[in-house]
Amino acid sequence: MAYKISDDCAACGTCINECPVGAISEGDIYCIDADKCVDCGTCADVCPVGAINPA
Repeated sequence: MAYKISDDCAACGTCINECPVGAISEGDIYCIDADKCVDCGTCADVCPVGAINPA
């Protein structure tokens, strides 16, 4: 099960540098590629606004 970034995303960039498989892409709201996500939860752990949760 991949993680998903909600509309609460502040596009701060914290998560993108933490993803071990490069599954997160930049934008107004960042996006996680479900096919690349390995469900490690690292992105959710570092998100300062709590915008990343299991899908």
